[in-house]
Amino acid sequence: MKAFATLIQKLDSTNKTNEKVDALADYFKQASRDDALWTVALLSHRRPARPVTTTQMREWAATLSRIPLWLFEETYHIVGDLAETIALMVPPATHNKTKSLSETIHEIIALKSKTDAEKQAYMTRQWKNLTIFERFVFNKIITGGFRIGISQKLMTRALSRATQIEENSLAHRIMGAWSPLDTTWERLILNPSPEDHLSRPYPFFLAYAVDGQVQSLGTASEWLVEHKWDGMRGQIIVRNQKLFCWSRGEELITNKFPEFNPFAEKLPSGTVIDGEIIPYKNETIQDFSLLQKRIGRKQLSKKLLVENPVIFIVYDLIEWEGEDIRTWPLVKRKKALKKLFHALQHENLPWRISETLSFSSWDKISEERENATLMRSEGLMLKRKESIYGVGRKKGDWWKWKSDPRTIDAVLTYAMRGHGRRTNLFTDYTFGLWENDTLVTFAKAYSGLTDAEFKQVDAFVKKNTLDRFGPVRQVTPTLVFEIAFEGIAYSARHKSGVAVRFPRILRWRHDKKPQDANSLEDLKKLISK
Repeated sequence: MKAFATLIQKLDSTNKTNEKVDALADYFKQASRDDALWTVALLSHRRPARPVTTTQMREWAATLSRIPLWLFEETYHIVGDLAETIALMVPPATHNKTKSLSETIHEIIALKSKTDAEKQAYMTRQWKNLTIFERFVFNKIITGGFRIGISQKLMTRALSRATQIEENSLAHRIMGAWSPLDTTWERLILNPSPEDHLSRPYPFFLAYAVDGQVQSLGTASEWLVEHKWDGMRGQIIVRNQKLFCWSRGEELITNKFPEFNPFAEKLPSGTVIDGEIIPYKNETIQDFSLLQKRIGRKQLSKKLLVENPVIFIVYDLIEWEGEDIRTWPLVKRKKALKKLFHALQHENLPWRISETLSFSSWDKISEERENATLMRSEGLMLKRKESIYGVGRKKGDWWKWKSDPRTIDAVLTYAMRGHGRRTNLFTDYTFGLWENDTLVTFAKAYSGLTDAEFKQVDAFVKKNTLDRFGPVRQVTPTLVFEIAFEGIAYSARHKSGVAVRFPRILRWRHDKKPQDANSLEDLKKLISK
């Protein structure tokens, strides 16, 4: 545990990629195999199930610190991170006795079946025996969320340096639904079994957003153009006549989409296709919110399947006849994909190929981007014709050129303190739109302003608070902001009756008074556009 905490401290203390890779590689070389395996698991978001609630942790920490719970809660709201608050608030360590990382995690797992009194005694004992930063790391293992700038790609690079195994191979090995409870370092990293490969997806290749003039990418004819469909990125795998469907977040979601079951029989064994799961009904792409209804249910009723059908829009073919073909040029992979699709076009499978377009000029590509809304897409994907299927996010070969966001002017109604370096500022905002003479909440946003603007809004919030609800402050409805968002749909779950996707602040409208802000009706008119 001490060595793992030291590693986390090193990673948290630098923004330099090479220093992070060095620290990780040195750790993997020296750590026991059990500790190294759990480290890979934790840094790839595979933590053990939480054995205690955050409410219990707050109450027990306040008791150990001998302070009232309300004072602990106020401190927590200022610090902004529960793990850090507890680490700082409880008394200094008396013995500093630590076990290995793997031993500690097995104790945490065993805690699940204990009584509340036994859980409190264990947590208190751990807090008393750990240094401040060890406490912080211990708490993070329980609460989750190591925010230390370690991407899967960076960790894979360090693993490669420590083990001398090629990066792409390692990236593939650590994908999928594995746990340190059902595998070993030897089986996962050093000598994986062919059986373990059966269900394993490939690391997804991701695109960067176009951040300047699109013409800077070179000659338009070098690129294939596709529409960017608004769904859930996924991989469909058929190996040994068994079907596996994975989300980009490495979640096995086969049972969420029984429509895809025929792929197991129809696709040749050793086939992996990359694409987008899209709500699709009456030959028309539906709103993304309908897809969320499928994901959020443990049991899928026949009614839900009928009302919210889906298809798989295929982008790429990345395994063919059991061969990893990611190094093939994109145009060659596309050709093989079309051949496969046409061979099965009479099988009535729930899939479509994402149409690829070629243009001789960027002006023509820009015109196609203008049609995105009519096509019910989010914009365009630009893929270099000769590109391989890479690992993770890498600049150069794949770009996303999204349509300009929709915008609406809204009034700031509530504010809450932010997190991290913004814990002392009110930077998380709630916005309302007019319905008659009432402001109705429709979105929350916490990005888009400069540091100076955040400080100005923070000062306004502190001087214009009307009411308090725990960490939330209701403010005088005075400030107007232009809010940008990507998608919009009717929603019975929201008070406004409307849900927007990816809301963020575009600019502070100093030129507008609150009565000049838009109405809820204005927002609803955007749904049909």
